[in-house]
Amino acid sequence: MTRQNGISIEEMLDLEIMNKCKLIAGFRGIRNTVSRVNIAADPDIFDWVQPGEFLLTTAYFFKKDDIEGQKRWIREASQKHLSGIGIKISPYLDCLPQEVLNYADELNFPIVDIHYSLPLSDVMIEILKEIFNKQASLLERIEKVHEEFIEVILEGKSIREVVEIVSGYIKNPVVLALNLSNKTFNQLNNVSDDIKEELLKDVKRFYTARDSKSRNKKLYEDKVIINGKFVDRMVMPIIVKDDVYGHLFTWSVNAPLGGFDLSIIDSAATIISLSVLQELNIREVEIRHRSEFFEDLISIDLKRRRKALEKAPIFDLALGNYCVVEVLSLKLRFEEKNEKREAYLINRVKDHINAAVSIIEEIMNYLNLKGIISTRLNGIQILIQFEDKEIIKNKLDDFNNRIISTLETKFPHMDIRIGVGRVYEGLEKANKSFSDAVRAIRTGKKLTNKKIITFDELGIFKILAQDTLANELEDFYKATLKKLEDYDNKKSTELLKTLEAYFMFNGNLSKISEHLYTHYNTVLYRINRIEEITGMRLDNPNDRLNLEIALKIRQLL
Repeated sequence: MTRQNGISIEEMLDLEIMNKCKLIAGFRGIRNTVSRVNIAADPDIFDWVQPGEFLLTTAYFFKKDDIEGQKRWIREASQKHLSGIGIKISPYLDCLPQEVLNYADELNFPIVDIHYSLPLSDVMIEILKEIFNKQASLLERIEKVHEEFIEVILEGKSIREVVEIVSGYIKNPVVLALNLSNKTFNQLNNVSDDIKEELLKDVKRFYTARDSKSRNKKLYEDKVIINGKFVDRMVMPIIVKDDVYGHLFTWSVNAPLGGFDLSIIDSAATIISLSVLQELNIREVEIRHRSEFFEDLISIDLKRRRKALEKAPIFDLALGNYCVVEVLSLKLRFEEKNEKREAYLINRVKDHINAAVSIIEEIMNYLNLKGIISTRLNGIQILIQFEDKEIIKNKLDDFNNRIISTLETKFPHMDIRIGVGRVYEGLEKANKSFSDAVRAIRTGKKLTNKKIITFDELGIFKILAQDTLANELEDFYKATLKKLEDYDNKKSTELLKTLEAYFMFNGNLSKISEHLYTHYNTVLYRINRIEEITGMRLDNPNDRLNLEIALKIRQLL
């Protein structure tokens, strides 16, 4: 897209010197911006022209060319993004061929008939004077806009007022979409309701498109269809700490978008970035204080826990309510194991933590849940309080499903899991719920693909997953199933798989045979081999329990 400061063809024709001149073709290009003026003294002028120039010439060149040559000249001028051409037709020709004028109309490329009495140099000087005056005026306007933006900063006004200022100056609709707060600020009062709806849909399409343009750190410009017409669109990224935190959108629905508009949008993006940076810093401080409080609350040090309980009212937490802690894990997916890449991805997750916290806070507010959110490494901890125990399960299910759904939409390349601790009465027991949540998410990752894992559904793994039992569990496994695993590896047999099926079907050999697609007698033979290798009998209740527990330990190991 060509962006220039200057005057439009329409404004140029209003100049006194142009009184006797008239537009004879390309009427739809009357709003094209004239940023410079050049005189064609050479048929090869197109090697030196620049976009936005208005080219002055005589029909002398046209007189020498046939109609196809004239059309080719018009086409090349249009392809060079000239704003238009002024041709002194008389005395060289009576008129331009209608076919040439029709072709210029098709290209929306303006052709102005310059009156034969006017020297081209005089026309050039007068147009350049007007361009200079217009640009001086634009500089004054830009300075005024900058002053308004500075006033917004100094008086601590909201981002919404920045959007209003932008829309007021460029006379076009403006939408600001911020990832940090997941909010959208619209200034669409200058368009009809049906166009409003289309513009908001266009913003959604921008973010749902499969290409990477929404992560681009440069101005994005293109044409989109709004209300059945092609309009220019500018999308300016809001960049903070070398990352994109949102975009400022505007469309040429009411007026063309030019260099002046870009200057305003660019300045506004800078102001918005400063505001986002300030909000980020505030949030980081808030999150750090909450995280320090939470670390004290779950500490094994009694003094730290008492200190945290004394501070609880500051965070709007009640000492006697029911509480539950959840641990949320964020991990970017990658195909190949690579230490450098893994470290990079961990850092990228950290960049998304604040955005995820903002989303979770919004969900908590929407569901009217009380609690705090803290962060640790590439994870998030959520403490929620309830007055009524009966509503906890339904509320948590709704809350967690919304988190998974929203974050997966926001971060499609990220694996998200939630570990849910048990519910305890009294804030002083939050450390127990936290410990449960950690075990739930660690153990759940090994046992299931479920995204939400509660401690209560772990069954016997509640006991087996305790860190203090790690050595004992390994010793127990070696004493029970290790020989069987070694035998399978050495002989390429499936005794472990058969043993798992044995417990799955409660020892029903027919069902085991059907499940393994193996003959009944083969299953019976395998059962005998299992007993021989392990030295345990499956008809002995204690041996059978030990083998079943050993299989569960194997899942953990």
